[in-house]
Amino acid sequence: MATLAADRPLTLDELDIARLDLWERHEILPRFAELRRRGPLHWCPEGPFGAYWSVVTHREIMEVEGRPDVFSSRWDLGGITIADRPEGRADEPPLPMFIAMDRPAHTGQRRAVAPAFTPAEMARQMPDIRRRTAELLDSLPVGETFDWVDQVSIELTTGMLAILFDFPWDDRRLLTKWSDIATDFDALESEEKNQARWATLYEMAAYFTSLWNERAAAEPRPDLISMMIHSEATRNMSPQEFMGNLILLIVGGNDTTRNTMSGTVMVQHLEPEGWARMMANPDLIPNGVSELIRWQTPLAHMRRTALADTTLAGQTIRAGDKIAMWYLSANRDEAVFRDADAFIPERPNARRHLSFGFGIHRCVGARLAELQLQILLEEMHKRRMSVELVADPVRVRSNFIHGYRKLPVVMRRA
Repeated sequence: MATLAADRPLTLDELDIARLDLWERHEILPRFAELRRRGPLHWCPEGPFGAYWSVVTHREIMEVEGRPDVFSSRWDLGGITIADRPEGRADEPPLPMFIAMDRPAHTGQRRAVAPAFTPAEMARQMPDIRRRTAELLDSLPVGETFDWVDQVSIELTTGMLAILFDFPWDDRRLLTKWSDIATDFDALESEEKNQARWATLYEMAAYFTSLWNERAAAEPRPDLISMMIHSEATRNMSPQEFMGNLILLIVGGNDTTRNTMSGTVMVQHLEPEGWARMMANPDLIPNGVSELIRWQTPLAHMRRTALADTTLAGQTIRAGDKIAMWYLSANRDEAVFRDADAFIPERPNARRHLSFGFGIHRCVGARLAELQLQILLEEMHKRRMSVELVADPVRVRSNFIHGYRKLPVVMRRA
């Protein structure tokens, strides 16, 4: 999208950054750049996802995140994605989850699973993560085409999820299936797809209910299901809350890390100089992880709903207004990140990215995601691996999950 004259009003097409076709074709970064050039906040009066505000700058998104008493995450007000429940589907059960709650309900349920992500727990998990990563990389074919998403990104993140849930290992790909269906925006446009989506989610609930019942009769264990069973805040969840929090933990542990791992391919393809500097100097890898998460931004947005009339960036937001915080835009904000479209592993402020959110809703599993990514990069460095994209990527058709369905690659070793 070409730079527009500053005095010409933006059209509805230019304002509606949420359209799925733009994301599937990846035509969004220039549009976000133009919106940032025009200002931090923009009102889109109509579109497939209704009327909403777009917050596109780093400072203003931090302000929204830092005011949870005004900008609500509550599921009954709309929750955390720009998509509202479609008309005619009012009989579908709501799926409350702690990320889509305000304090104090959010606080108690978040604390129930937080022990799985402490520094001590990360230290305990590290040797196993490294072993599994090394074994997988050693199993990849050299000089032959394969799908990086399926054989690396999905396999590593799904394996980690299975360990966190103490999930039957041979069934672990069910976690991938459930994660994909939970975030399927296409189901919003098709009643047939929507019915299939709910059938799959009920399948997930039945499977986890069996695990729950099994562990409720056992001693406490260090897995997420047992932690929820033995927490006052989560032991008596409704079936809908149980489903909602399962979806949150599965998607949070799967899609975000998966799509950043897939971003390693795209960085090598689009930003080979920055990647080469990091691979030549492994001391850059820890900071390079933050830069990779910023550059990829695996969750493109979070939504809030205004609880009262308020002012943001000099504009009046009315009670009930929908606000989309576009993390992908904030992480490319030139006011914060110099040469923001580039992958710069030495970037001094890479950790200021907003991919994990900010404030009370910051991702509870952020440390684990960083650890998995750091180990992947370190093990790739040890093997002097390079990965070449050999066909067009297939992107996820979503304005929420910013990632890839397929990445055909050829792997080589120096």
